[in-house]
Amino acid sequence: MRRARAIFERWTAWSPVLLLAALAALTFWLDAQVRAPEGPRNPELRHDPDTFITNFRALSFDPAGRVKQSLTAQRAQHHPDDDSIDFVSPQLILTDPTRPKLTVRSDAGTLSGDRETMIFRGHVHAVREAMPGAPPANDANGQLTLTTDLLRVLPNKGVAETDRPVTIEEARGIIHGVGITLDNQTRTAKVKSGVRGSFQPESPK
Repeated sequence: MRRARAIFERWTAWSPVLLLAALAALTFWLDAQVRAPEGPRNPELRHDPDTFITNFRALSFDPAGRVKQSLTAQRAQHHPDDDSIDFVSPQLILTDPTRPKLTVRSDAGTLSGDRETMIFRGHVHAVREAMPGAPPANDANGQLTLTTDLLRVLPNKGVAETDRPVTIEEARGIIHGVGITLDNQTRTAKVKSGVRGSFQPESPK
């Protein structure tokens, strides 16, 4: 009888400690259940696509209802973390009536979340067509072809640029260099460094 009473008194003395331990364990378990997953397990923190479209096509119009930008691709997928869009085999065509037509295509590309910048990657091929009425050859306003492996395009400004090796071909000759800024509004192309190649002078007028 005395032994049973001693055990009871010992249990009574420890019961508040055991109760607190049980409450702490329950609190820890509940916190683990409601806490958001950390690290790569959280899809909101990863650069994962939420939607995709095959045979993608998008058009942009000027106030007069004329097409000024056309973007097509074999596949497009949207990333909700930064609102960017990745493309497979994209092609961008700028047809602003006040500027020469500019066409850019590549193996892959990415449109920024603010829709202001388009990055073309892999076998980038850009063609700036001749101004209307320009002679077919030996003229600075003739057609220009640009090839590189990466090109950053600002469609609304009509500017394309890269710091990578680039090849420029036109009727007057061919130029190799490193880096270029192509301004379709001012109709200029500035190679940054390493310029080499052959260039024919303009025909006498």
